[in-house]
Amino acid sequence: MTGTESDAFTYNGGIVEPGETQNIRYGISETYLGDPVRIPVTIINGEHPGPTVFLSAAAHGDELNGIEVVREVAHDWNHDDLHGTIVCLPVLNVPGFLAQQRYLPIYDRDLNRSFPGREDSTSAKRMADQIYRNFLEPCDLGIDFHTSTRGRTNMLHVRADMENPEVARLARAFGSNVIISSSGPSGTLRREASEAGAPTITIEMGEAHRFQRHFIDRALEGVMSVFAEYNIHPDDPVKWPGWRTVIDDEKEKTWLRADAGGLVEMHYDRGSLVYEGTPICTITNPFKTENEHVEAPFTGLLVGVLENPVVYPGNPLCHIVELNADTRRALKRDRAHAETEGDVQPPGYVGTPEPTDQ
Repeated sequence: MTGTESDAFTYNGGIVEPGETQNIRYGISETYLGDPVRIPVTIINGEHPGPTVFLSAAAHGDELNGIEVVREVAHDWNHDDLHGTIVCLPVLNVPGFLAQQRYLPIYDRDLNRSFPGREDSTSAKRMADQIYRNFLEPCDLGIDFHTSTRGRTNMLHVRADMENPEVARLARAFGSNVIISSSGPSGTLRREASEAGAPTITIEMGEAHRFQRHFIDRALEGVMSVFAEYNIHPDDPVKWPGWRTVIDDEKEKTWLRADAGGLVEMHYDRGSLVYEGTPICTITNPFKTENEHVEAPFTGLLVGVLENPVVYPGNPLCHIVELNADTRRALKRDRAHAETEGDVQPPGYVGTPEPTDQ
């Protein structure tokens, strides 16, 4: 919390004084054998007053990229001039993480639909309650890291309730190219924390079951930009991503789904700019005697794409968001500049057809 003097951070069973860092294994439940289920938490309390921010990851146990982001902020960054407090929660869903699966392996509950939790309810809500009351509720703002689910991959983007001015400030400060505006489903960490007065955003990046260095580094840049915006690290710069689109109209984004079962050949990767009518992928039967071409319904950006190349009818193929002509021109200028400077772009950023924009 802000004030003229730095305050201690307290949780049930402990206190972190200004200028102190603590690594904690905090019990939130028990196994079938009565052993504790404990989550790792690092609390860094600066000597200077400032906001309290949480960084959380692996609410879904197989989503790993965010874990490394949170760990590096906690243990590799220099916080000598920290203004405020950073609460680092790299693995929220410890049972899911140990099993390397998305949901809690206890009746397949989704921890990220269980916040703010309740101490006398289901196992998932009891865990969420312990996490929320002790480490999230005391915070002024938060960033929750996710990846796509198994078999799909996302480009880095922010999900945030842009109707909330404080959430919008945080989302823009992160410095991503794409922000998808929504309040989020009930029980998600970002929605419940934001509605309780602590603006919180979700960062989506990459795929499950792996560390992807490109995404980790870009997310670290975003965290640094947020810390600059809120004077947590006052000497760092706020990042401008070069171009940005905020998708806040249901007509501007859609999941394309398969109308036939079969094997999928994706023609573009995440982050590709595709034009209306362009075949994005082709679905074939085992004999390649029947082909279904799936075309872009409008000109836009592939935010998420399928990686597991098999589908039933109705399975998602890709997530596309519409870009207007001005944004397309800014995107192409930015990528051309990156290529000139020799920056390595992720797959899908080259080879896209480029008719003249009107």
